[in-house]
Amino acid sequence: MQKIKSLMARQGLKSPQESLPDLSPEENLRIPSKEELREIRELPVDPQEEQEVIDSIEEVYFSNDSFDVVRYELEKLPAELNLQELEEYRDTLKRQQGAVSKKVADLILEKQPSYVKELERVTSLQTNLQLAAVICTNARRHLSISKEGFTEASLGLLANQRRRQLLTELLKSLRTIKTLQRTDVRLSEMLEEEDYPGAIQLCLECQKAASTFKHYSCISELNSKLQDTLEQIEEQLDVALSKTCKHFEISHYTRVQLAYTLLGKTQTAMDQLHMHFTQAIHNTVFQVVLGYVELCAGNADTKFQKMQYKDLCTHITPDSYVPCLSDLCKALWEVMLSYHRTMLWHEEQHKEQDASPQTDEAGSSEADDSLVDRNYVKKKLEHGLSRIWQEVQLKVKAYLLGTDMSNFKYDDFIVVLDIISRLMQVGEEFCGSKSELLQESIKHQSVNYFRNYHRTRLEELRMFLENETWELCPVKSNFNIAQLHEFKFMAQCRSPSVSPSRQALSGQEGQSLFEQFSQEGNPFERHIENKDEDLEDVLASNGYESDELEKSVYQDYDSDSDVPDELKQDYVDEQTGDVPLKSVSRETLRSRKRSDLSLNKGVNAPILTNTTLNVIRLVGKYLQMMNILKPISFDVIHCVSQLFDYYLYAVYTFFGRNDMYESSGLGLISSRLRTTLNRIQESLIEMESLGEGSSGTHGGPAEDRKDKVPSPHLSQLVVLTASGTLYGLAQRVVATESLVFLAEQFEFLQSHLDTMMPAAKKPFLQQFYSQTVSTASELRKPIYWIVSAKAIDYEQMLLMMAGVKWDIREIMSQHNIYVDVLLKEFEDFNKRMSDVSRQVRIPLAVSNVLWEHSIRLANRTLVEGYANVKKCSNEGRALMQLDFQQFLMKLEKLTDLRPIPDKEFVETYIKAYYLTENDMEQFIKNHREYSMKQLANLVNVCLGSHINKKARQKLLAAIDDIDRPKR
Repeated sequence: MQKIKSLMARQGLKSPQESLPDLSPEENLRIPSKEELREIRELPVDPQEEQEVIDSIEEVYFSNDSFDVVRYELEKLPAELNLQELEEYRDTLKRQQGAVSKKVADLILEKQPSYVKELERVTSLQTNLQLAAVICTNARRHLSISKEGFTEASLGLLANQRRRQLLTELLKSLRTIKTLQRTDVRLSEMLEEEDYPGAIQLCLECQKAASTFKHYSCISELNSKLQDTLEQIEEQLDVALSKTCKHFEISHYTRVQLAYTLLGKTQTAMDQLHMHFTQAIHNTVFQVVLGYVELCAGNADTKFQKMQYKDLCTHITPDSYVPCLSDLCKALWEVMLSYHRTMLWHEEQHKEQDASPQTDEAGSSEADDSLVDRNYVKKKLEHGLSRIWQEVQLKVKAYLLGTDMSNFKYDDFIVVLDIISRLMQVGEEFCGSKSELLQESIKHQSVNYFRNYHRTRLEELRMFLENETWELCPVKSNFNIAQLHEFKFMAQCRSPSVSPSRQALSGQEGQSLFEQFSQEGNPFERHIENKDEDLEDVLASNGYESDELEKSVYQDYDSDSDVPDELKQDYVDEQTGDVPLKSVSRETLRSRKRSDLSLNKGVNAPILTNTTLNVIRLVGKYLQMMNILKPISFDVIHCVSQLFDYYLYAVYTFFGRNDMYESSGLGLISSRLRTTLNRIQESLIEMESLGEGSSGTHGGPAEDRKDKVPSPHLSQLVVLTASGTLYGLAQRVVATESLVFLAEQFEFLQSHLDTMMPAAKKPFLQQFYSQTVSTASELRKPIYWIVSAKAIDYEQMLLMMAGVKWDIREIMSQHNIYVDVLLKEFEDFNKRMSDVSRQVRIPLAVSNVLWEHSIRLANRTLVEGYANVKKCSNEGRALMQLDFQQFLMKLEKLTDLRPIPDKEFVETYIKAYYLTENDMEQFIKNHREYSMKQLANLVNVCLGSHINKKARQKLLAAIDDIDRPKR
């Protein structure tokens, strides 16, 4: 419609109501009349042709209403005008104009009813506007009348009323401001009462109220004052929060947390709390150590207060070290307990919040914020556990490494280990930590201490051994190492993996340390045990535990009900030197008891010396240290093995070393025992240097000598050359059997040591037991052999046998006199053993070894005597058999030892006289136990009877072949 109007306007058309006479004559000519329009419409025109004409109009004519048609057409004219072409082009434009005019006329006629209707609406709108103008005019006239009708007095009343209302509101505001200005007094009172939530709530309300009256100039000063007060409250709140690190009170901590919640700084409070805990640890340990340092220094020198904590720890004296460590751990325990109770408080709060969920929309939003804070607090507290414990470890580590503990007393060092062990248990319960820092530092100190301690103990052991007279230490028959104070910890420990302190602390209904000492007490308080309970009652009086026991020994000797099973087992060990048998016949036990009873009345009492007892106590101390501190278990067990090695080597050196072994051919020292002795000598014994200056020539040997001990020397008070004492048999028995008893105690401790030994080092322990401990009983042979070799005069017997004529021609019914002399020697030997048994009990195993050695030496002396015979007849050989049978018959009445040692050795040699040449040759090859001399004599004596010279040469050559590899 707008385009049509613009077209009409461009063409100069007006509405039908407009007056046509107003148009100029030229414009009248341009607008066709109705009749002309009708004629144009009625002209027979082809619509298709008309549309083609319209379509031929250039597009630019339809593009824009402001398009200048005339200018466009003029610009299109060529430079040289051609009239004919211009006329043709004009006709074309006319045709186009006519077609467009016709089209427009058709459209106008077609839309004319709608145009008329719209024109009527415009007319109606004009009428309404005129009515509205009349109404406005009337309203202005009435307002003017009203203005003239009111007076100034009426307006004054209204103004006063309004002013009154404003003043009333102002009075209320002033009263509120006055109240706000007085709140600082109440806030101070609330802070003194530690009512932090109430103070913060009041301060926040005041700030809210002040923001309402911020348009007053006085409020800006009040607002800044309230802000300062709020900051002051936060500072005091931070101080209150720091107090909970050393002493946790539920009510106090609840108020502090509620205050931080009102401030919306729950997460900030948690960050501050961890910072305070870290600072509390530092301040606590510094003050504890500083107090002891100043106390020991004896002056108020302020230089200590300016020192670093690590440097301050180096000024602790050995006397104050243990009390200071105890107080240090007590103070750190209070800090960790406060942290633990803080965590419990938050857990309870979270449970209560979970039990009362919010349902409304505002509560849901608060719950979301609260959940975020809870998660943050939970993670922060869990992370803080390891952080707090790490700080504790660092402080204690600095204290431990600040002092050289290598020269501490044993009891003091054990207390240190026990305190650190408890502290590590606290750390394990606190955050599940293995306390690597503490273990590393205490291991470092323990290794240094233990090496120095062990070196000193070895020197003491050497001193004890060199002053030991090897007298019997009387102990009760039921004595065992568990009765000693040093081994009490084993009875307290249910498991070797838990230290005694831990058993004592964690044994109350399975409660943790934090549960036991949550309200009072401290796991680091040293409880003084009852002295009466620690007294040992292991020594016997007058050789008997009581008169009744003395009577029972004789009246009911077969009764073994009062003998502990362990001692029965140990007693069997004494007989065999090996692992105890599971079952022993009653007759055997009775015979053993009867044999021991004939020697000494104290049958069941273990044989040991004061030195043995000291070694056992020392082992107990070592094991106690190892039990508390497992990381050095291998070092401790290695040192324990050195104690046993040195004791064994000393007993061997004092009583068993003799060059006569090698020539005896009895195999007294087994290859295993010899290997053990060589190992001990190489690894532990410091050999005496040949020259004074040779010791310091090389650094390597000097380093090795640090871990070595000089070989001990037997005390001059011990006489081993007197025949009246059987060459020190009592001392030999006490020394050897004390070693066997010590070995039995080590066997008893093997399971405990195996549990404590690291898996990688267990082969060392197994080798120690199989190669060293088990060889203790093997020392009986070389030690008692010396007694047997010297107690009987075998040389005299050889001389007497040499005077006997063996080439007799008739069979004798009477044995030779040397047999009676030899038996008399054995009777004297038995009598002297009985005399010795009145001083010290001789166990059946010892008695058997002595008899075995003596009989074996006697039998070999007989063979040696028979081998010295130059001529012998068959009757002479029969006399040899008669002499030997007489010897055996009388000997069996003197000893219960069965079978008689080397009986076949003698009988086989005598019977070999009757062998033929072939059998003799086979005999020589099979019986290497006889010496070359004995075999050669056998061949020479047989010459002429049933062996000729040729056979003799052959047999001697066979003997020489056997002897050649030995040379």
